[in-house]
Amino acid sequence: MGDVPGPKFDVSVPNVARIYDYMLGGKDNYQADRDAAERLIKVLPEAELACRQNRRFLERVVRFLVSDCGIRQIIDIGTGLPTQGNVHQVAQEEAPATRVVYADYDRVVVRHAEALLARNERVAVVHADLRTPRELITHRDLGKLIDFSQPVAILILATLHFITDDERPDEIIRLLRSTMARGSYLAVSHITAEDVHPDDSKSAQAVYTSASAPAIPRTREGIARFFDELELVPPGLVNINMWPAAEVRYIPETSKLLMYGGVARKS
Repeated sequence: MGDVPGPKFDVSVPNVARIYDYMLGGKDNYQADRDAAERLIKVLPEAELACRQNRRFLERVVRFLVSDCGIRQIIDIGTGLPTQGNVHQVAQEEAPATRVVYADYDRVVVRHAEALLARNERVAVVHADLRTPRELITHRDLGKLIDFSQPVAILILATLHFITDDERPDEIIRLLRSTMARGSYLAVSHITAEDVHPDDSKSAQAVYTSASAPAIPRTREGIARFFDELELVPPGLVNINMWPAAEVRYIPETSKLLMYGGVARKS
């Protein structure tokens, strides 16, 4: 398989994975990334908190999929730089036999992940791009751990908003849905500007215009279509802080809605 296009390693250009890493308190970032993150936080002070909330959403989703749904194979697309509470750590804490494949188009992310996962035989990382999903799902290294004839969970958290409408995200998700066996799950989290002043939204998007990928906020309706033909798990597509609804400790720490999230099953 040929080399996957991706952002070149240029520390002078803000990188979306490193911006996210900085807002999570990580150290794998450079001055350009920190400056971009601070500009974003100045426009949307809640953005930093939203990043941390998304990581907690990821942990709750993975525990639900493994413990409640019996999922034993997971693909995390657009994984970003490794941090605490990675998917395989959470999943294998619940069920050690769970197999996890991370996929990212950023070579730096892939190298960091490979170093982290070197001794775990049930985890792999592949250099692949969500924009070319057929190459992703047929990747040789992914096929060593993932059996698409059995239920699988595909996680696309804080990633789809870096796919523009011209790059046809609906078609990308449709292909992934068609590949999954019955009993599989799709989890998505995605930024929205529904609760953000238009001027602030425009300024926030401008931060990413000069970064490695643009950020495209979408409405709840626009995000919901990614779950077409699937059955949303209650409480449905909601503020990520309110999933799952039964857990009262996940009351939002901020009243501003910045990210929707949901999990759906293929029946």
